Amino acid sequence: MIKKSLTLGISLLNGILFIILCVFPAQAEITIPGADGSDGAFQITKTTVIDLSEAVTGDWNTNNSANAGKGIYDPKKWAVIFKYESVAIDAGATLSFSNHPSRAPVVWLVNGNVTINGTVSLNGQDYQSPPAISEPGPGGFRGGSGSYRTTQGGAGFGPGGGIFDTNHGGGGSYGTGQSPYGNQSLIPLIGGSGGGGNYSLAGGAGGGAILIACQSTLSINGVIQSNGGSGFTITAPNYPRCGSGSGGGIRLICNTLYGSGKIIADGGYSGSKGGMGRIRIERVINDNTFEDPLPGASIVNLTSETTAILWPPYNAPYNAPKVRIISIGDKEVPEDPRASFGTYGADVALPQVSSKQIVVETTNVVEESQVVVRVTPRFNYNFSIVNAVVENVESEDPLVIRWVADLPVNVGYSAVQVKVIRP
Repeated sequence: MIKKSLTLGISLLNGILFIILCVFPAQAEITIPGADGSDGAFQITKTTVIDLSEAVTGDWNTNNSANAGKGIYDPKKWAVIFKYESVAIDAGATLSFSNHPSRAPVVWLVNGNVTINGTVSLNGQDYQSPPAISEPGPGGFRGGSGSYRTTQGGAGFGPGGGIFDTNHGGGGSYGTGQSPYGNQSLIPLIGGSGGGGNYSLAGGAGGGAILIACQSTLSINGVIQSNGGSGFTITAPNYPRCGSGSGGGIRLICNTLYGSGKIIADGGYSGSKGGMGRIRIERVINDNTFEDPLPGASIVNLTSETTAILWPPYNAPYNAPKVRIISIGDKEVPEDPRASFGTYGADVALPQVSSKQIVVETTNVVEESQVVVRVTPRFNYNFSIVNAVVENVESEDPLVIRWVADLPVNVGYSAVQVKVIRP
């Protein structure tokens, strides 16, 4: 709907007062797909934890009135989506989240205003004593394990998980660090990676990821934070460290951005420092006096009547890249893997062998790209990296390629992830 505004022009001519009435169309607000308000108005007046596991599983664009306030988990988008009429986080209140079993990120699609005077937190958990491992913010990745039984810890999880190196856990990466990944658009939405553990402590977890897409005014006088969890160190010489998690991802889309608050996605500082996360801000009208976001934000100036792009656009003209694991050995990989380390059973169970072939499928990725497979054991090993090679071009339009690699197999649980580095 185009709103109209009223302007009065007043002038004096030869001692006669003229009042000129001018009515003209104002700028239309942006459009947020799926923002149907079916989760209702959302207000937080005191410190609250939202349990993302209560979300119903379904298509993100479905009206959610029957389960208002619970959100929808869409495994194809790997996100827990809330479609609010409006959002208000009161001063002094902190909103945080407990993870969905998939550890998917959070998406708010809001057809009114969002007012954050308190704190929205997606921080990763700090270092833990074994056998526990630190939990990430939603959309992030866990810290590497510690161990009572050996002198070796485990690497952090995620595409930029921190290494284990001579009894020290390295910091996790994301926007910065040893193994950066993702892109400044935060499409797809993803969080930070965990720090490596040492022989006694599990590393800090990665910060989570959130998209707040607001059709009207997004006012931030409080804090949005997605920091990596802290590792641990003692100042004694050569004392083993465990790594901190990296900062996560914060993406904001709105018509008007207002306020004087803070937006932070920094890595944890104790132990081995975690890398910074990523921040993306897209708005039509800029009316804020924020402190400088940490890290510095990628800024996009939208035009009125813009329709926000929420998900990777795989079709022409954008042809976004996509990658997925098809199988490991002769075992098909589920479309919605959980890497639960036994809580729900393994996604893929293999016999005790030294290696198995992994099959990876890419779409809209040229053959000159690098397809990298990372295997991170749950306990007492560093991660392994293998590069996949082209096995077959399945189709030319869209470009679909199958890649293969020999994957090292360790006894126990391991998390397997794949990323593409395009030329």
